[in-house]
Amino acid sequence: MLKESYPYYLASEPHYANTDLDVTNKYTQEVATKVALADADVIDKAIAAAEKAQPAMAAMAPYERQAVLEHCVKRFTERADELAQALCIEAGKPIKDAKGEVSRLIDTFKIAAEESVRINGETVNLEISARAKGYQGMTKKVPIGPCSFISPFNFPLNLAAHKVAPAIAAGCTFVLKPASRTPIGALIIGEVLAETDLPKGAFSILPCSRDGADLFTTDERLKLLSFTGSPDVGWALKAKAGKKPVVLELGGNAACVVDEDADIEDAIDRVIVGAYYQSGQSCISVQRLLVHSKIYDEFKSRYVERVKALVSGDPSDEDTFIGPMISEGEAERLHGWIEEAKDKGATILCGGTRDGAMLQATVMENVPKDCDASAEEAFGPLSILVPFDDYDEALNEVNNSRYGLQAGVFTRDIYKAHKAWDVLEVGGVVIGDVPSWRVDNMPYGGVKDSGLGREGIRYAIEDMSETRLMVIRTPQ
Repeated sequence: MLKESYPYYLASEPHYANTDLDVTNKYTQEVATKVALADADVIDKAIAAAEKAQPAMAAMAPYERQAVLEHCVKRFTERADELAQALCIEAGKPIKDAKGEVSRLIDTFKIAAEESVRINGETVNLEISARAKGYQGMTKKVPIGPCSFISPFNFPLNLAAHKVAPAIAAGCTFVLKPASRTPIGALIIGEVLAETDLPKGAFSILPCSRDGADLFTTDERLKLLSFTGSPDVGWALKAKAGKKPVVLELGGNAACVVDEDADIEDAIDRVIVGAYYQSGQSCISVQRLLVHSKIYDEFKSRYVERVKALVSGDPSDEDTFIGPMISEGEAERLHGWIEEAKDKGATILCGGTRDGAMLQATVMENVPKDCDASAEEAFGPLSILVPFDDYDEALNEVNNSRYGLQAGVFTRDIYKAHKAWDVLEVGGVVIGDVPSWRVDNMPYGGVKDSGLGREGIRYAIEDMSETRLMVIRTPQ
């Protein structure tokens, strides 16, 4: 069960300043707990503390940073059930999915612990001409400085971890704004970090209103902004961020191609997970499903029957696959998109009905390309079937989107696999699986409206570090 209330963490310490933020059980819609809400003055103090603590954080030896991360791994493992229950309540995440996210949280901190002691530089051969004879160059990585992190509601633990863990490994202090709908996971991370030997002020975790969070973006004391969330918000933040580098992990409209040589049952097994895992509330959820016309009818028949069989309901039930969306408003939005597509000639093959925040797992076909259900990010339990005859045309259709995060391709033809890798305008191409597949050490990010930069621990450490050169002259 959740505690009656939670503090925010200001300069490494818990502050039960108020109980202004209600956190609801997303299935029952009842208030589950209350959380302290930070204002602009608190955020300013947190940034000042991060700036003050940065020299001490940078001075920590790699093995000391590793010890902090290893402590987190130990404590998250010990508190795994608590973390999963919190996710189930605050995010409405089916308990099996919640346990899976906790395991990824642990993986992410494990990877960061490993990477923390192998952040290396290189020697640079400078003797490229006579004037450089006797000169040697060496580089090392140094922390970029205090970082600003804004994380989303859909993976409250692991997407916060993908910012926090590499920052610690790189030697950066940070301030984190978790999503107001799902702050508990990040605050439990704060509880664990407060047990470590991080310098006082090295971190702050501050639930706050979007209106009051401008300093996370605009304050020049912060040297990096990393944001995960919607494209409209992300690009607006980038425009206001000033001189600091910005990493954006934004939305998607993920497509999956099932070619004629695919194992139909295997593809269906994976697409079911890819499309409806945690009620489709993932930016790499399978939304557009392009199936070769030679197998389309068989695939459709078997796929729709499988989707109809998915169990919806209480996310705390081990048998539940489809839980509530994050809010009734979000379910109403997507239901409206489904109805709009239907009015324009689309066919609902299953699902399509809503009860509060619960939206049935829905499959559609004949959806016009200009409908929001096809063109925008559904971020819910919806997939759209589209037949194709020509593989190249299918790849072009994958690219027919303002998004480009990941794509999946089911083919046994190695040449087609390489062609997909060559021509698809996405950050990652997954062959033989869905675009929703991710492990936490791989580079992850997108192009076009899906964002800038890459996460994945080693790649995030690169963003959180700067290269510093030393040149040595040997007199001749």
